[in-house]
Amino acid sequence: MAELRFRGWWRRARGTRGGRHWFRALLVVLITAAVVVPLTAAARPRIPAPDPAVLAPPTAATLERAYAANRANATLASGMAADHGDRHRAAAERELAAPSRNLLSFDGRGSGRAVEVFGNLAHADRVAVLVPGSDTSLDTFGRFRAGAAALHHRLTGQTDAGPRTAVVAWLGYTTPGTVSATVITPDRAEEAAPDLREFLDELRSVTAPGARFTLLCHSYGTVVCGRAAPHLDVTDLVLLGSPGTGAASAADLRTRARIWAARGADDWVADVPHVSADLFGTTVGFGTDPLSPSFGARVFAAGSGGHSDYFRPGSPSLANIARIVLGETSEVTGA
Repeated sequence: MAELRFRGWWRRARGTRGGRHWFRALLVVLITAAVVVPLTAAARPRIPAPDPAVLAPPTAATLERAYAANRANATLASGMAADHGDRHRAAAERELAAPSRNLLSFDGRGSGRAVEVFGNLAHADRVAVLVPGSDTSLDTFGRFRAGAAALHHRLTGQTDAGPRTAVVAWLGYTTPGTVSATVITPDRAEEAAPDLREFLDELRSVTAPGARFTLLCHSYGTVVCGRAAPHLDVTDLVLLGSPGTGAASAADLRTRARIWAARGADDWVADVPHVSADLFGTTVGFGTDPLSPSFGARVFAAGSGGHSDYFRPGSPSLANIARIVLGETSEVTGA
């Protein structure tokens, strides 16, 4: 929950005269760590887990079998975590293994990976894929899936006579820690981008012909999407609470997708310096603010929310995200 603790600290700090100074001081510390310290995952006792289920790429006909196999694997992982004494991980994996969960993939090793589907993916005309930011793991998957579930609920409430929709929560990469050296470098994003491209290609073999895809990228996830963008067959790419994508402009993402961007009024990312520099062979920072006019994204209203509030039920951001997914772009409200 480092991201939530950091958000609370930044809200308090920003209310003081020295808030911005301390934020920049923290950034300097992280930049120094990124340059002089090897970029490694945070130390944590290794939790035993089974190898992922061996499955062929999914098709519409094999979806239910894939869901069942991954639930079974999550059940096994939960038992192994419990035997190891990690009750928190065991509980998180036990929830993932519930009969109601549609797990398109699951890997309990390390910080863990999982992909969960909401809705009938095989018959969907509109598919939204969520890419999370820092500090998202199996231990925190619940808060990530809550956003996906809220979006699916909003979409199904609006589409009685419209397109069929599905939402996919894609935790398909090892996310960096919010307060870490890795979170200000593109290393994890560069590792994740090929996996995201491959995943979206596989989804095409599952969904209805001609289905339209929207990629919803949050925080560090926007860096992942920026790296993957030139090779993605998506209609819309949405950047939420972005520290930057590594590109100087939307055009530099080299995609045919419409590029959208939003940031809540209380999102601390607004005060992250939008710089990018190569220091001793390490790239630090992500460059241009996607909300700036020079970037060229379609900026939409996100309301007064903070960094983790873009999918909050009843929020302007969730309403606008749903409109983008449904192709109701003329209804999207501007910032």
